[in-house]
Amino acid sequence: MGTAFLYNFLRFLLLAFELLVIARVLLSYVEQDPRRRSTLGQFLVAVTEPVLAPIRNVLPKGGMFDFSPLIVILVLGAILRSLPG
Repeated sequence: MGTAFLYNFLRFLLLAFELLVIARVLLSYVEQDPRRRSTLGQFLVAVTEPVLAPIRNVLPKGGMFDFSPLIVILVLGAILRSLPG
């Protein structure tokens, strides 16, 4: 019971974080001005930025596109597929 619970809990956390990253990307299309960000937008940035920023710093500049959320989603998907169960 213990191992299955841990895998399911980890799967839940990874899926939740993936949804937060997707929500941040979608919200970035609506909220153009970072200085006038909503409370939800501030929360999404605070939660996802510690993971996105290091990836953004490593990736080459892609013009006006930020590919770090795509990389995070791909890595999270690979981790989720590798979990047993």
